[in-house]
Amino acid sequence: MNCYEELVARGLIAQVTNEEEIKKMVNAGKAVFYIGFDPTADSLHVGHFMALCLMKRLQMAGNKPIALIGGGTGMVGDPSGRTDMRQLMTVETIQHNCECFKKQMSRFIDFSQGRALMVNNADWLLELNYVELLREVGACFSVNNMLRAECYKQRMEKGLSFLEFNYMIMQSYDFYMLFQKYGCNMQFGGNDQWSNMLGGTELIRRKLGEDAHAMTITLLLNSEGKKMGKTQSGAVWLDPNKTTPFDFYQYWRNVEDADVLKFLRMLTFLPLEQIDEMDQWEGCQLNRAKEILAYELTKLVHGEEEAEKAQTAARALFCGQGDLDNMPCFCLCEADFADGRIDILSVVHKCGLASSRSEARRNVEQGGVCINGTQEKNIKACFEKEAFAGDGMVVRRGKKNFMKIVMGQ
Repeated sequence: MNCYEELVARGLIAQVTNEEEIKKMVNAGKAVFYIGFDPTADSLHVGHFMALCLMKRLQMAGNKPIALIGGGTGMVGDPSGRTDMRQLMTVETIQHNCECFKKQMSRFIDFSQGRALMVNNADWLLELNYVELLREVGACFSVNNMLRAECYKQRMEKGLSFLEFNYMIMQSYDFYMLFQKYGCNMQFGGNDQWSNMLGGTELIRRKLGEDAHAMTITLLLNSEGKKMGKTQSGAVWLDPNKTTPFDFYQYWRNVEDADVLKFLRMLTFLPLEQIDEMDQWEGCQLNRAKEILAYELTKLVHGEEEAEKAQTAARALFCGQGDLDNMPCFCLCEADFADGRIDILSVVHKCGLASSRSEARRNVEQGGVCINGTQEKNIKACFEKEAFAGDGMVVRRGKKNFMKIVMGQ
């Protein structure tokens, strides 16, 4: 199966502008394509996962990825899918986030010897003269067409700032500049980016003529990407200091039954034939499929050693296999104890299983907290230091959140 056909078979492609031409370029390894990442945090998260895996697949087929970091557009903020205006960031914060992105992307993309590029659109957007932009770029856009774009329509009632209204023009200008500076002939993005990307294709046509080969592909990224990576406690990050490899593994281990095969196709590099065989799996076999998904993705992000540790710890907790050495651990210190004791609410709160003592109280009262496998509903329960010696105490909140609590040195 050729590269483009595999992308379709894995459920990645939603719509394209010129399928035959795009298929030919991708399969021949002639695509120079970009995907944009706005640096709104100092870590990528699971919502970016599909784009990163796609870039890796295309690079493996000989195509050249450009990771476009939105150092310029990040100063404006993308209104797509939002009900309010994004918090504006300082130049220093944006630069720090850009540096963090490249380190994480390097696990997916080979940037050596020009095989891929990382480009910051601040290099051209921050140098633009406003009047020049109006004359050279603004004249190519119809306000009527822009207002019909889904990314703007959903914000019209709530209020859309003129600052955000310019985002489409800036993103379109990105493709125009990448086409001229780096020979970028293809762009990828989520469904919510379709209007912005068509704007880039149209700008190239208007400025450079009908013969300019600028292609647009849209991925089924927005609806699926937003579905990924959100938990009750927030986003699932690729940075191990924000989401531990164990928690990352557990996130994928606990996906819905209906999603496991879809995610295996979209995100892993297992052969499609192997995944298709899992279509017949039911019951406990689906749990095995979830283990495979969790292991493969944890290995991709954090390496094989961390994936092995996470799997061993998960099996120890849920299947009684192996040991607990590799599960997340929190160390208490002397200052955490009063008269040599600590109450259960402090334990649950301090280790991060609850965001506050009041949340911890609700969890305990509702029977959602277990200590070493035994439900504890007494909010006044206290523990001596000795309870945290040796292997420590395993605290569980709900069905899926665990922490080993030990006494620090």
